[in-house]
Amino acid sequence: MPGKVTKEKVLVYIVRDGKLLVFRHTDYSYEEVGIQVPAGSIRTDETPEAAALGEAREETGLAGLKIVRKLGETTYDLSPYRFEIQHRHVFHLEPTEPTPQRWMSQENHDGEQDPTRLECFWMPLATAHILQSGQGALLGSLFD
Repeated sequence: MPGKVTKEKVLVYIVRDGKLLVFRHTDYSYEEVGIQVPAGSIRTDETPEAAALGEAREETGLAGLKIVRKLGETTYDLSPYRFEIQHRHVFHLEPTEPTPQRWMSQENHDGEQDPTRLECFWMPLATAHILQSGQGALLGSLFD
């Protein structure tokens, strides 16, 4: 079995009116990728806060976002999908401008691969436990 590498990541909960902003990949089935929230890698020259805002903007297409607070940190083992342990910095964000109920977006991956097409929508926080890959681990911290 290959060794596991640990990667520094951010995970973002964007909340409005008791709902969480989530997305699905339109090129893959729910069975393959599930429902997700914005997340991604922290670059070497980047703070977790800057990475959180950057990933949220890139994946949702929303420019008007602000950090409410850092909720904490968690670790998730992606095996066997990928032999990687993610150390996640989890942030609560909120939109600073109106947003649609549902819209299409895409993640461009800095031009390193084909864009990933995404459908963004708002989900009631009470049902957000269905997030994939342990992404819902700190949802309860929104209420602390």
